[in-house]
Amino acid sequence: MNRTPSSAAPLSRQADAVQGAGQDGGPALSNGLKQRHLSMIALGGVIGAGLFVGSGAGIAAAGPSIVLAYAISGALVMLIMRMLGEMAAANPASGSFSVHAERSIGSWAGFTVGWMFTALLCVAVAAEALGAAGIMVHWFPGTQPWMWVLLFMVIFTGTNLAAVGNFGEFEFWFAALKVAAIGIFLVLGLLAIFGLLPGTHAAGTSHLTGDGGFLPNGVDGLMVGLLASVFAYGGLETVTIAAAESKDPVRGVASAVRTAMWRIALFYVGSMAVIVTVIKWSTPAIADPESGPYIAVLDHLKIPAAGQIMNVVILVALLSAVNANIYGSSRMAYSLISRGQGPAFLGKVSGGVPRRAVLMCVSFGFLAVLFSFLWPDTLFKWLLNMVGAAVLVVWGFIAAAQLRMRRRLEREAPEKLVVKMWAFPVLTWVALAGIVAVLLLMLRDENQRIQLLFTGGFGVVLAVIGLIRQKAVAKSAE
Repeated sequence: MNRTPSSAAPLSRQADAVQGAGQDGGPALSNGLKQRHLSMIALGGVIGAGLFVGSGAGIAAAGPSIVLAYAISGALVMLIMRMLGEMAAANPASGSFSVHAERSIGSWAGFTVGWMFTALLCVAVAAEALGAAGIMVHWFPGTQPWMWVLLFMVIFTGTNLAAVGNFGEFEFWFAALKVAAIGIFLVLGLLAIFGLLPGTHAAGTSHLTGDGGFLPNGVDGLMVGLLASVFAYGGLETVTIAAAESKDPVRGVASAVRTAMWRIALFYVGSMAVIVTVIKWSTPAIADPESGPYIAVLDHLKIPAAGQIMNVVILVALLSAVNANIYGSSRMAYSLISRGQGPAFLGKVSGGVPRRAVLMCVSFGFLAVLFSFLWPDTLFKWLLNMVGAAVLVVWGFIAAAQLRMRRRLEREAPEKLVVKMWAFPVLTWVALAGIVAVLLLMLRDENQRIQLLFTGGFGVVLAVIGLIRQKAVAKSAE
């Protein structure tokens, strides 16, 4: 039976009742993820293709103020991660924020945010696989995209059907390569800024204040950059899902959340600052989807084979996303199913892995890929729009759940507050206000407005289904 906040047992007893079931109430998942896996998943999770390529459009719109845009959106993401970390450390669950929303708000909330997030990741699997296939076709002109998509999907379906440790190992090495690449980029960029790199001279602040100034396109340009930066942070939530399958989930979540601040500052804000300081923000190559800002900087610094090196890194980032999204979607789907919010036959766990849930999510990913070939401008675009703003919905539910759960934790199980939200409840309300502000900004742009309307419609449909289910369960329990 689904539990609502009014009928839920005290948090301390709930934890004891489902220990070994990942706090989701279903068969036990394995605990095959090691601390080094979690640490590197958390570290590499903030470095994706959206940062390497997608940031170019934001720079082209905001100019040097993109640094401010990433700092503002990064602060919002840090608040969301801190709230999620507080709840995840207190009650580790493979369903993460879906479980927290169900317990704090109601089963309809857990149903809504859980299935929306699952759909988001399944569609993302298709988009990332297609992006990786595009790079491979560029390297091997005689091949077709579907061949590479099929290969990638088969490989990562295999890794996710096997023991969870395989997923952890793949993500560990993927993340290690991404971290090394961004680290080398930052070092080269800093050397160039200070004129210490051979063939360069200190740029100073000329690129930050010249060519239109720090805000070349005014506040409107900054707002466009802010929207671009917000969606670049998507995927950070996966580490709290993965933590439930580690030997020490509380320690893993606490460590990941506590290091979120310097990771965001270094990788995102730091790299944006390097890019707009080393070269002019208006350089055409920055906004070119075939190159992107990182390749533009490395080419400017005359680094040999810069384009090919970055293409390898971007390919790794895309494959890492495919792997992580299959994992995250299958674990969220498993959690929903084990709580009676999905087809029961898909909830079987074999060898500590919810293999039927994995196959369901992979099948949806395959269908999305097929749609991209058959109806790229209609059905596939509709799918992308449907989940376009889903991350904002997820963040909103996280903040709302934390507002309610924190009070219960303080009352029933204060010892579980290993990670605490800063300045509660003030900063939680600040985060909610920030989410609303981003949604309002989306309404100003036609393309973003379409995404918001599609996502909102999808969310309303899920919420209505969830409410009907919740009332039916309550009535049957009478």
